[in-house]
Order: sequence, then structure tokens, then C-alpha cells
Amino acid sequence: MLRYLPFLLVLALWIYAFIDCLNTPEEEVKGLPKVVWIIIILLFGEVLIGPVAWLAAGKVRGVGPGGRWTAPDDNPAFLASLGEPAKDEALLKDWEADLRRREEELKRRERGEEA
Repeated sequence: MLRYLPFLLVLALWIYAFIDCLNTPEEEVKGLPKVVWIIIILLFGEVLIGPVAWLAAGKVRGVGPGGRWTAPDDNPAFLASLGEPAKDEALLKDWEADLRRREEELKRRERGEEA
């Protein structure tokens, strides 16, 4: 079973790179046209050159402001969202009230009372 592991890993990387390339918008593809990247991934997938090239150089990767990755605790938008009240609070209260009503109805039925 272990002898199949390298083949499965190569196949998984091949499939991931292919699907990632297909789902990437044309304006986010770097260097070559998207069709050429797909051909490179498919032709050179068995030797990992195509998928690794796509993952390393084929796609514009998102970065935070200032050209660097931003952790959530450094992101002002994320920090501002922590102070906001929960938007679904009213919905949660309605669900809780409905649940209480149903529990009371079940208790009444168990006692033999009709609603």
C-alpha cells in the first residue's frame, strides 16, 4: 500500500493545480495565457514540473496592504468587526423561543393534555 503513496501524492497535486488553474480568473494569471498554463499542467504533470510551476509562478497571490501578508489581529477591518454586535442575534432569539414553545408542547402531549 505504501508503494502507491508517491503516485497518489503526485496525482493529487496534479489535480489540485489543474482545478486551481481552471478556477482562476484570467486577470489573475501571470506570465502566460491561461490556456498555455493548462497545457503545461497537463503535459508535465507526471513529473511535477507543470503543477509546481503553476503553484510557484502562474497565479497572482493575494497579499495585504503594503505588499505583505496580514495576520487577522493586524487587519483593521477584522478588528473593527469584533466590536460589532452579532447580526443574527434576533434570529437566534426567535429560534430559542420556537424551541421553548415546541418543548412545552411536547411536555403537554406527554401529560395527555390537548392543545
